[in-house]
Amino acid sequence: MTDRLDRARELLAEYPVVDGHNDLPWALREQAGYDLAVRDIATDQSAHLHTDIPRLRAGGVGAQFWSVYVRSDLAGDAAVSATLEQIDVVAELLERYPADLRRALTADDMEAARAEGRIASLMGAEGGHSIDNSLGTLRGLHALGVRYMTLTHNDNIAWADSATDEPGVGGLSPFGHEVVREMNRTGMLVDLSHVAATTMRDALTTSVAPVMFSHSSARAVCDHPRNIPDDVLAQLPANGGIAMATFVPKFVLPEAVAWTRAADENLRAHGLHHLDTTERAMKLHAAFEAANPRPAATVATIADHLDHMREVAGVDHIGIGGDYDGTAFLPQGLESVAGYPNLIAELLRRGWSAADLAKLTWRNAVRVLRAAEDVARDLRARRGPSHATIAELDAPAA
Repeated sequence: MTDRLDRARELLAEYPVVDGHNDLPWALREQAGYDLAVRDIATDQSAHLHTDIPRLRAGGVGAQFWSVYVRSDLAGDAAVSATLEQIDVVAELLERYPADLRRALTADDMEAARAEGRIASLMGAEGGHSIDNSLGTLRGLHALGVRYMTLTHNDNIAWADSATDEPGVGGLSPFGHEVVREMNRTGMLVDLSHVAATTMRDALTTSVAPVMFSHSSARAVCDHPRNIPDDVLAQLPANGGIAMATFVPKFVLPEAVAWTRAADENLRAHGLHHLDTTERAMKLHAAFEAANPRPAATVATIADHLDHMREVAGVDHIGIGGDYDGTAFLPQGLESVAGYPNLIAELLRRGWSAADLAKLTWRNAVRVLRAAEDVARDLRARRGPSHATIAELDAPAA
């Protein structure tokens, strides 16, 4: 195992991990009110966070999509303002840690960061509620550097159905399709994590650019609605997109689903949101776990998902999106962003080649962003911005 870990670190030194989703900005909001001196990620933050710069370095992370997530119980102007605050704290991180973090807007920026030995820092908005039904706001987020938007979070929005809500519009509404088209035109990647399978299929029908799943695993391996059905995975080669496997135990380990549901209910019983990761929430989780030992996912659990995703979608269409600092629990061996070499070592044990691992960690994600840029350049040469409104497109038939 030591030899494989050494080899994994060598491979990551050349082709580091592009991680599709990390919720550090929200954790900084919740834990420190965005006061970066309180959570100085240049130092060990393992008592509070899954993420800091020393562990990003130890984990071989070369590019990170920082999630500028806001909870889906925020709506309207409140959601937009909170998203802007999330974008602002990412800018503060880049200004505070310039030797380690580099702003990245393009695939070329990612490659430049790799050449400099810095971590390319991109942003992804998690949930279409962040644009408040406004294509102008969508373009504004892109102008501020957001390079993907997850169409929903845990709840439906007016124009798209979530994986973890009751069916609403049946996938994407007409305005939802227009959102996808405008994302293609701007160069913002369409992220299909969190959305209903109907929404996935609708978006794949409409999108002329590669899509992504920033943090989703295989439904055939763990039958959870947050995961990707095989028929959707099988569409990724024709679309050119990427599915980035997540590490959240309740999405990857069938035995963990019921346990996590009970742990979430325990938080709600104490008046807390089930996604809360503040100190009080984590103490409540620890007490619950002590009384109710949880089924443990492992590095092998994640490797099982990647093996299946590779088989169905192909090695050119998979990646990694850990969801660090966005979940209370993580698999053994992947407890923080320092754990990626353990996953690469496991895949080496299973016979993955160096060339295939380079695609998984780096090349696939860079290719997808570059392809989205190419599509956007072509579309902008042929049409201007859309000013359609949800009232116009989704109005009931007379």
